[in-house]
Amino acid sequence: MADPIRWARYRWQRLISAEGGEGSSSSSNSNNKCYQSSKPLGKHRIVIPCLGHFKEEYEKVSKLYMNNKIRTTKYTLLNFLPRNLFEQFHRVANLYFLFLVVLNWVPLVEAFQKEITMLPLVAVLTIIAVKDGLEDYSRYKMDKQINNLVTKVYSRKEKKYIDKRWKNVNVGDFIRLSRNEIIPADMVLLYSTDLDGICYIETAGLDGETNLKQRQVVRGYSEQASEIDPENFSSRIECESPNDDLNRFRGFVEHSNKDRVGLSKENLLLRGCTVRNTEAVVGIVVYAGHETKAMLNNSGPHYKRSKLERKVNSDILWCVLLLILMCLTGAIGHGMWLSRYSEIPFFNIPEPGGKLIPPALAGFNMFWTMIILLQVLIPVSLYVSIEIVKLGQIYLIQNDIDFYHEKTDSTIQCRALNIAEDLGQIQYIFSDKTGTLTENKMVFRRCSIAGQEYCHEENAKRLESYQEVDSEDEASADHQCGSSNDHQCGSSTHVSKCQGHNCTPVNEPLKRKSLNQLLRREDGTGDDSHPGHVAFSSPIETDVVPDTQLLEKFSQFSSDSYQQPEEASSKFSWETMYITDFFLALAICNTVVVSVPNQPRQKMRLASLGRMPIKSLEEIRQMFQRLSVRRQSSSPLPSMKESSSSSSESPTSFVSKLSLFRAKLASPALDGTAQRAADPHHTDSPEHPQVPQAGGVWTLAAGGEHSCVASPQASPPTPRLCYEAESPDEAALVHAARAYKCVLQSRTPEQVTVDLAGLGSLTFQLLHILPFDSLRKRMSVVVRHPLSNSVVVYTKGADSVMMDLLRTAPEGGVNHSEIEQKIKERTQKHLDAYARRGLRTLCIAKKVMSDAEYAEWLNHHFLAETSIDNREALLLESAMRLETGLTLLGATGIEDRLQEGVPDTIQALRRAGVKIWMLTGDKRETAVNIAFACKLLEPDDRIFTLKSESRDACALVMSKILEDIQKNNTAQKSPSQHLGNVCASPSTQAPGFSAGLVIDGRTLEHVLHDSLQNIFLELTEKCRAVVCCQATPLQKSLLVRLVRSKLQAMTLAVGDGANDVSMIQVADIGVGISGQEGMQAVMASDFAISQFRHLRKLLLVHGHWCSTRLTNMVLYYFYKNVAYVNLLFWYQFFCGFSGTSMTDYWILILFNLLFTSVPPILYGVLDKDVPAEILLQLPQLYMISQKSGAYLPSAFWITLLDAFYQSLVCFFVPCFTYYGSDIDILSFGNPINTAALFTILFHLLIECKSLTWIHAAATLGSILLYFVFTLGFGTVCNTHSSPPNPYWVMEKQMADPIFYLVCLLTTCVALLPRYLLRVLQGTLFPSAVLRAKHFDSLSPQERRAASKKWRGDWTGNCRVEFQATSRSSSSAPGVVSEEESTASILPTSEPPFQACSRGQLLTKPSG
Repeated sequence: MADPIRWARYRWQRLISAEGGEGSSSSSNSNNKCYQSSKPLGKHRIVIPCLGHFKEEYEKVSKLYMNNKIRTTKYTLLNFLPRNLFEQFHRVANLYFLFLVVLNWVPLVEAFQKEITMLPLVAVLTIIAVKDGLEDYSRYKMDKQINNLVTKVYSRKEKKYIDKRWKNVNVGDFIRLSRNEIIPADMVLLYSTDLDGICYIETAGLDGETNLKQRQVVRGYSEQASEIDPENFSSRIECESPNDDLNRFRGFVEHSNKDRVGLSKENLLLRGCTVRNTEAVVGIVVYAGHETKAMLNNSGPHYKRSKLERKVNSDILWCVLLLILMCLTGAIGHGMWLSRYSEIPFFNIPEPGGKLIPPALAGFNMFWTMIILLQVLIPVSLYVSIEIVKLGQIYLIQNDIDFYHEKTDSTIQCRALNIAEDLGQIQYIFSDKTGTLTENKMVFRRCSIAGQEYCHEENAKRLESYQEVDSEDEASADHQCGSSNDHQCGSSTHVSKCQGHNCTPVNEPLKRKSLNQLLRREDGTGDDSHPGHVAFSSPIETDVVPDTQLLEKFSQFSSDSYQQPEEASSKFSWETMYITDFFLALAICNTVVVSVPNQPRQKMRLASLGRMPIKSLEEIRQMFQRLSVRRQSSSPLPSMKESSSSSSESPTSFVSKLSLFRAKLASPALDGTAQRAADPHHTDSPEHPQVPQAGGVWTLAAGGEHSCVASPQASPPTPRLCYEAESPDEAALVHAARAYKCVLQSRTPEQVTVDLAGLGSLTFQLLHILPFDSLRKRMSVVVRHPLSNSVVVYTKGADSVMMDLLRTAPEGGVNHSEIEQKIKERTQKHLDAYARRGLRTLCIAKKVMSDAEYAEWLNHHFLAETSIDNREALLLESAMRLETGLTLLGATGIEDRLQEGVPDTIQALRRAGVKIWMLTGDKRETAVNIAFACKLLEPDDRIFTLKSESRDACALVMSKILEDIQKNNTAQKSPSQHLGNVCASPSTQAPGFSAGLVIDGRTLEHVLHDSLQNIFLELTEKCRAVVCCQATPLQKSLLVRLVRSKLQAMTLAVGDGANDVSMIQVADIGVGISGQEGMQAVMASDFAISQFRHLRKLLLVHGHWCSTRLTNMVLYYFYKNVAYVNLLFWYQFFCGFSGTSMTDYWILILFNLLFTSVPPILYGVLDKDVPAEILLQLPQLYMISQKSGAYLPSAFWITLLDAFYQSLVCFFVPCFTYYGSDIDILSFGNPINTAALFTILFHLLIECKSLTWIHAAATLGSILLYFVFTLGFGTVCNTHSSPPNPYWVMEKQMADPIFYLVCLLTTCVALLPRYLLRVLQGTLFPSAVLRAKHFDSLSPQERRAASKKWRGDWTGNCRVEFQATSRSSSSAPGVVSEEESTASILPTSEPPFQACSRGQLLTKPSG
């Protein structure tokens, strides 16, 4: 902490030092030296324009930076062939076959013709090279199109903006963009035609979010009356080096007088974004080309290796060992065979020198010859076949109509093409809550203000109407005010009508509309003028029915309440103040963009000339005077001489001289309202309004007319506004405030206008926005109140942090202290009640600051804003200094309903043996209730809450919980349960005790320590579900990594927001949900779905199919290659291990490459062992693929043994048939080869679980292709090397009946054992898959009965991973609570969220 403080002190001295003192040139030189030394080239970069006196320096600096030309291609015309071959030979199989090609060119060990040996390798390399070339060519065309886009760039020669291609843009260029233009490079915003210096951009090209983002002109430039002139730009920009962090930009602009203005991400326009709402903007390029943040984040598709691929590589090593063993046998046999001859045999040809090769050396040479001959044992075509099969499986997944979601018009996206089979082996699912399990449609349900709860009964009735229209079974929780509360809800029972506001009444036409129509309907209207692309704007979110009692209290607010707020004598006036500040905080404390419905990309401007009905010349004069005041309030930045004339001046006077804060510290009374509130002699009041003075327009009514303050009855109707929020929580709170006639009308960087009931439009001067972050868990805005003229801080955030920031001893005395303490206690009760109902909670607070306090804080905040190094730490410290001593106003409860089908999906996945963890940032009570609602936790579960403040206490508590569970396991475990875990499935139907674990974010910090990881994982394995609440994104990813690495388990992470990206990327499979929080999770995922319920079919059906198909196909490839290669090996025993073949080399090579390649590929794509309906009905079948039951080591070796047997039959049946005959070698090999073809293809038909005409056609086609090729080859190929001459061999044998008899007998004898095994397995001891497959032929009634019996048998045979114990409380004593840690056991009979009554959540004491 010492370094940041020392650095801040140095920067402070730089700012207040008398740099321009008379004659102090040495001081200036020293400052310049210090400035130069503080710019290490590796960390910072200097950006200057190529204009004027910067020209020479620009030429030196610009050489260090990239231009804007991009190239995402991997190859060029010159390097395509060598680089592609280099990359392909990274695969070991390709290197192996390259070695064989080279080896076959050695005369001593040559086995085949040189061209034939090259054929398999050349075919594989060519196919992959063509695929890579086509992909790269498509990238080249896209790059060319992007690089040739045109933009406006300032030309120094022509003194104007000219058209330039994107690729010719450089760092330091000035760029002028118009509306709807794409930003060509990362640029700092220096000018906007918007009067407030705002530019709205759409970042869909980066993160998929269509909501508009605000970007602001650099302070000091936003007040310019005309467009910036690049020729007059004399400043330089120093910023951080290029990085891929989209949410961070640090730097400053240093003017010629050494004044500095801080830069942040709000001043940076990113490449790929689109300007949406401004006529023109001007910026200077700071990052170009591949140094832009968008390109640094474009790392290309990420590659993950599947579990099956890793296992295939290990099994290929076994095949290599088998090959070496066979070649050693051949080498030794050849040497022994030669040594048997006492004389030189006639076939042993001596070398040219007359020397004979000794038997040992001949055996060594034969080893390499056998390597070439038996090369087919290593399945080079397997890799290509696997890639083709995976593409086919992905195609079937993407075209599954069940994954289509009509409301969002989206279907599944398969972004990773090589891990589809891993979907069938998932053991752990880590799921986010908001937007993943829930709809992410935040609905305002309840609120608590000043300790009084308002239940919003009529709003609950409105929500019920939507639920009826949507035909959902989810009951509207919290419909009535719960009798379990200690207070009475402040709501009347009669129906509340919407009085001229944006509240949609619950009427019959609403009930008759479908939900799809409601979702597409414009906010508050029935027309379709507003496009449906605005997020968080469905009627269920926007139409809030206010609570009548609260609305009545709020309507009695007047401006007098702010004159002497601390001296308000009546409780009613004091409560009204709390209510007013509460709704002001809801309307102001956000970053919502306000636009009009017919132009949703145009922000709402109350000061627009086109929207203000002008009634007199006096009003025109007032308007222009107001605009001129804002222009004059921001003059060019003063020099350091002016700002530091005296070292003894007060902080207030110092900051007031900085022009970039002048508008904020000067009197903010630009509106007449604030002036009259600050003037003690002013007698104007809302009851006696006067004409506004020349100070500016006082109020602007909701309808856009200039008017004085009127009563609520006389207020014009509220304009139809469109709110574009970055999160659904913000949108819900703004719409709730709007329902109470506290309408957010416009927002600019300097002010926020709110139409307040009873007062009209109030303009708040916006001083600062402290955005939400995961560390602070809160957001604050600093405004100057137009009525009280004081600086007010409005803060909203999680109650876990907000309650610790409240002031303890208010200035108002003992009474105020007691009142605020009661408010805190009551609000905390309400928060706990909301959380138990599954509502998302937020605390609302405020703080009033004096000008001196604000100026003191502003000095420190300015230093943090203008820093480059340690900026985040300094800004965090500044925010925490501001957000203390808060006054609690109230709390909100927002409902986020479960998605359709989530409980059924979770139950099915649990029965499938998948453990599900819920990782959320919400508080514990909310997370637990959602877990009950989605049936992640059951009513009979025993919930252990792990909460600890220290590592030692955390270890102690986990040990006690483990002892408690194990004690009950020992007492309750039956003898049959000691036989072992057959199935690791936490089945919901397993009798006995079941536990759930709830842990918060603070405790996770201790649990993730190396010393506690093992005991934590042991504890979680004994729990049926784990709920991690208040977890940060980093903790989510660490948990996934922990389970994946320590337990060696297959993990799947699913989420919908940017905070889920890290855990999605860490998991074996990442699934993104394309919800309302943008597309960042989708862009980082392997699979993207639109609803959580789609995960059920994706895993249970397609995951099972992909895994089973691919494993069976891989095993078949090993069988096929071993069976065929062994035919050559058996022949070596009859030819003296000479390395010759009884089959023509062309047929030998094409046998695997062509004749038997298509049927296994179709088998891997189309085979279905169980229909989809049965797989969904019986989730337990997923365990078969989950445990790789089809690809166990035993299955691999049994497959090889069967291949050895079939090869023996295929060789020796023809051998014995033609024994003693005079047929030539190729005529002897032809029936062997043909019988092997029939055996291998019919073997596949036996293994197919679902034969179709496609399988039959592929098999017949392969047989016909074989005969056509051999007949044609035997006809046209007439070699003169006798006796191995293929000429007319097949034609002669097809005329011999013995040939057909040999092929038939060989095929039957070879396949008889496997066929008998399958028949006996299907009749005497059928597997679970076979039993389930027969369900498809039963009637619906018989199927339900058989399914019930089947599940009962399965549950009896499979034991859950966590031991079942009694759930009686007497046998499970609670864990002792300690001062620093808690292991609380919730009531065992606590019902889930959906099972509770509408009025309350019933709770029973633990027995």
